[in-house]
Amino acid sequence: MRTPLAPALAGALLLLTSGAASQDAAPATAKPLPQGYLARSDYPDSLALLPPPPEAGSPAFARDEAVSAAMTRPPGSPRWTQAARDADLDFAHLAQTFACAAGFAPDPTATPVLFKLLGKSAVDIGLSTYKAKTHYQRTRPFMAHGNATCFPKDEAALRSDGSYPSGHSAIGWGWALIFTEIAPHHADAILARGRDFGESRLVCNAHWESDVEAGRVVAAAAVARLHADPGFRADLLKAKAEALRAPLPAEAACATEAAGLRG
Repeated sequence: MRTPLAPALAGALLLLTSGAASQDAAPATAKPLPQGYLARSDYPDSLALLPPPPEAGSPAFARDEAVSAAMTRPPGSPRWTQAARDADLDFAHLAQTFACAAGFAPDPTATPVLFKLLGKSAVDIGLSTYKAKTHYQRTRPFMAHGNATCFPKDEAALRSDGSYPSGHSAIGWGWALIFTEIAPHHADAILARGRDFGESRLVCNAHWESDVEAGRVVAAAAVARLHADPGFRADLLKAKAEALRAPLPAEAACATEAAGLRG
């Protein structure tokens, strides 16, 4: 992780991709746990919320395999390249995920509260997936198929990190729900981008379809719980005001993203 803007979030996202964190066990690190808005005891119980992942040989797993095959794209193709961009959890990069869809670019100077809100909510949403992740330790598609992902530098960590539910997809969908409140007139585009962000995990060969769907369930539960937190609600109101003076997204970046999502 390469961000001086949010070192606590950087640590959290490192945990999300390393499989070190869970709701039941402290991560194997001497560093303090990152802090979102919620106490860890207030995270949604992903193990209680979700059914078990599909079993090998079941119709549900056959669907996972069929979707995995349908979402395959050649390495270097526009959609594969976009999936690699979506896999990158560097916070300065990740914070721009919804810039084109929302019509404004989060900026650490112009929208500092929004930056804080995104960082802290990512901790809460992402770590809420870990009770189920740790319990099921599901094998990922690239491991099952003996091939590669679109983001090779994460593969070693992903091998020890359960596939179900998808933490990337949870963060993407959770942020989509939050951005629809900040920019409601762009809600359709924002939700479509949240959907595409999750589908990038399929293109990337890092998750099954049922992982992505389960990530969205956990995200919705986490965002609902966040709305009961006064600190989150206060920051959300401030973020809405900040968005009115935020810079516009770069046209070239939006054109590249649109081409990648079509490809």
